[in-house]
Amino acid sequence: MNEIDFTLVDWSRAQFALTAIYHWFFVPLTLGLSFIVAFMHTIYYKTGKEEWKNMTKFWMKLFGINFAIGIATGIILEFEFGTNWSNYSWFMGDIFGAPLAIEAIMAFFLESTFIAVMFFGWNRVSKKFHMLSSWLVAFGSNISALWILVANAWMQNPVGMRFNPDTARNEMENFWEVLLSPTAVHKFLHVLTNAYVIGSLFVIGVSAWFLLKNRHIIFAKKSIVIGAVFGLLSSLFLVITGDGSAHDVAQTQPMKLAAMEGLYDGEEGAGLVAVGMLKPGKKVGDDKDEYVFAVKIPKLLSYLSTREINGFVPGINDLINGNEKHGIRSTEERMEKGKIAVVSLANYKKAKDANDSKAADESLKLLEDNYKDIGYGFLPDKESSIPPVGITFYSFHIMVGLGFYFIVFFILALVYTLKDKIAVKKGFLKLAMWSIALGYIASELGWVVAEVGRQPWTMQDILPTWMSTSHLNTGTVVLTFWLFAALFTILLIAEIKIMLHQIKLGPKEERS
Repeated sequence: MNEIDFTLVDWSRAQFALTAIYHWFFVPLTLGLSFIVAFMHTIYYKTGKEEWKNMTKFWMKLFGINFAIGIATGIILEFEFGTNWSNYSWFMGDIFGAPLAIEAIMAFFLESTFIAVMFFGWNRVSKKFHMLSSWLVAFGSNISALWILVANAWMQNPVGMRFNPDTARNEMENFWEVLLSPTAVHKFLHVLTNAYVIGSLFVIGVSAWFLLKNRHIIFAKKSIVIGAVFGLLSSLFLVITGDGSAHDVAQTQPMKLAAMEGLYDGEEGAGLVAVGMLKPGKKVGDDKDEYVFAVKIPKLLSYLSTREINGFVPGINDLINGNEKHGIRSTEERMEKGKIAVVSLANYKKAKDANDSKAADESLKLLEDNYKDIGYGFLPDKESSIPPVGITFYSFHIMVGLGFYFIVFFILALVYTLKDKIAVKKGFLKLAMWSIALGYIASELGWVVAEVGRQPWTMQDILPTWMSTSHLNTGTVVLTFWLFAALFTILLIAEIKIMLHQIKLGPKEERS
């Protein structure tokens, strides 16, 4: 452990977090707007009305601006796996790299092929093929997200693999198990519906600005209806996918769930915190209360975790110290088994080099028996297996609160518009504009829960973060951090300015 430069680890984490956060400013709007554009394009194809063509062109233009600028951050993000996280890439690259390769070859190819038709096919290809190109771009962008999320889900719940002790690498054993793991399915559905909510908020927020300026009234009202319907359906489904994701976390990452709820002592019939504040300075094993205050929904956490209202939900103390009654091993026991796995791997290599097949077989058997805990063999102490509880807890609860706010928001937007009262609801229109930012906040907080909540692991229970970095000079990482921060900020400002310019220009005047 003394050989690890934790300053390098922290700066590498910071650089990757910076890139991921900026990248995610662009991705959800691309995913959400792509389908909204396809819906509008289909209505134009069916009706032939010029107003729907103008609406399609306007939102398509904003989609294109966001899509183009977002590509740069995505490319840099993938390069960082090789530059900053080479140990990680070596250890699990055979599996993690496969979904990313498929994404590049299949999904991005589909997007790049048809996006040109989508933008420049007006009056150059048939109306039907042009409309289909919009749908193919939408499907392509969503399939692109699928493969990236499959890769991320595998880090959270590594399945479908075997460890090769001769190369010290994990190798894919079952592609379908990786692709169709519950973690991957829930993550994909949850992230996509989140993106659809952001796309809907964007459409409603921009349309609200037109109504406040008394411009393009018909365009704005029809856009709000499309956005509100799509957003309401997406936000309702978001609750369902969120429930599925949380249940999966309870099964595969119980420490993350405990941090999400600030739960230290496990309970049967545990309630879900609706609103609460954590007790500052709370530590494992102390007598302090978990919360300054907490309003809980009775039994809900147990049902969410176990699908039984009186099911047992382990807390941080149970996961650290063990709970014999509920079959939970202590972290210290897992650390001991992890050390056995680490030593067995080293002994296996020595025996192989010495052509001692008996010793090699014995070491291999010990390694296989203890491999699922190998990551714990690298932990300096049991407390290091606990993620940052405060960040995870507050991020989760703010995200959930905003999720339910969006349901109410979309209902009001739809009701006000259908009753033709939306134009006079000035306060709601201003709220709609600010809600675009709230959508992004909720989305980014979701990733904070997912990634901060699984610390200290890069690969759950197998590879700690500090064992994953490249052997780089810390100063190089610091320099590139600030260069990327400047570059991404410039890109984001550029997108916002270009977007605002196009929005101020507005769509073409509707013609019946």
